[in-house]
Amino acid sequence: MELKPLISQAALARLSNTELPDQIEKIFAEHVGGNLYMSQFQFFSVLGNKNFALEMQARALELSAVYRIACSRKPLIRLLALMGPGDSTDNMPLDYLIEDSDIQLDLIYIVPGQALPALIPEHDAAIIAPGESAKNRPVLEMMDRLTANWPRPVLNPAKCISRCSRDGVYRLLKDIPGLLIPPTLRVTRQELYVALPPGLNYPVTVRPVDSQGGRGLARIDNASQLTAYLDAEPVQELFVSLFVDYKNTDGLYRKARIALIDRQPYICHLAISENWVVHYGSADMMNSAKKRRDEADFMRDFDAGFATRHRDALRSIADQLELDYVVIDCAETVDGKLLVFEADNRGWVHATDPLDIFPYKQQPMRRVFAAFRAMLIKTMHDDI
Repeated sequence: MELKPLISQAALARLSNTELPDQIEKIFAEHVGGNLYMSQFQFFSVLGNKNFALEMQARALELSAVYRIACSRKPLIRLLALMGPGDSTDNMPLDYLIEDSDIQLDLIYIVPGQALPALIPEHDAAIIAPGESAKNRPVLEMMDRLTANWPRPVLNPAKCISRCSRDGVYRLLKDIPGLLIPPTLRVTRQELYVALPPGLNYPVTVRPVDSQGGRGLARIDNASQLTAYLDAEPVQELFVSLFVDYKNTDGLYRKARIALIDRQPYICHLAISENWVVHYGSADMMNSAKKRRDEADFMRDFDAGFATRHRDALRSIADQLELDYVVIDCAETVDGKLLVFEADNRGWVHATDPLDIFPYKQQPMRRVFAAFRAMLIKTMHDDI
């Protein structure tokens, strides 16, 4: 299929503020129809204007379900991503994984109740992109049926992604030796108003089902705090987990993001924070040279250090999840256990941090991207 490529979100993320007006002008000059709307979805997703981005995506999908992301080199690998409608957190951030590569990325949006397009781009492998959520469940079920007899290899089977809810990951991983994963249960707000689930004691953490990025996440130390939380958070279903204090001996919390690609671990970042709710964006890594030095040391020594200490547990995680590509957020307890918070195919993995501040990230991220490409090559050869 001849498709006019769209600029990737990774390329857009690298633009300076002064370059943005020229880019939006270029979008209107070069694109029409569905491409015009989907280009705006890409653009405004990066800018953080979620509602407008989704409006543009909806208009695009009324016109076409198939789109192509611009490839920076002559394409040698053709990858088709089966996408679900939604914002940039609803699907794998594939734009960032294929940056500066020879991978041609085509997107086909699967909408429940709508038939597949008459023409599907030729491809060497397909990958299921939506993450597990109540919103994506019908999409994943449809993709599971569609790909049962797909003519090309399919990575990240939908049925395996569907097991990656927070409570599902707990059930899958809880018995792995050397691994600690907090007991996590899905409950209704009415049940929590009465009491904690059996087997859980304070302190616990509570968050709305399907929340991401720490939205609605709170530590609860007693029944009165739980009542106050429920009064302020009008959601019907929540995850409640045992709180595990993973503070290091220096008083800081460290959370690593690791990509398991073809069952092998690759470090993506280490966030270091004074707060137990650790997110890279709120950890103020950019303004702390000490934190960046610690992250650089951790990333440099990852293979011989963290990955070696937890080799068996990481291998068992990969075996249990049965996903070709998955991102885990984890830490190391003071007594040396691997503490896992979540496992998901949508974790943001990228190399768009400023080079002058984070130069040490480029080599580890190139290894991540090379491993992803090698997995595709292996999949293609296995299909021959």
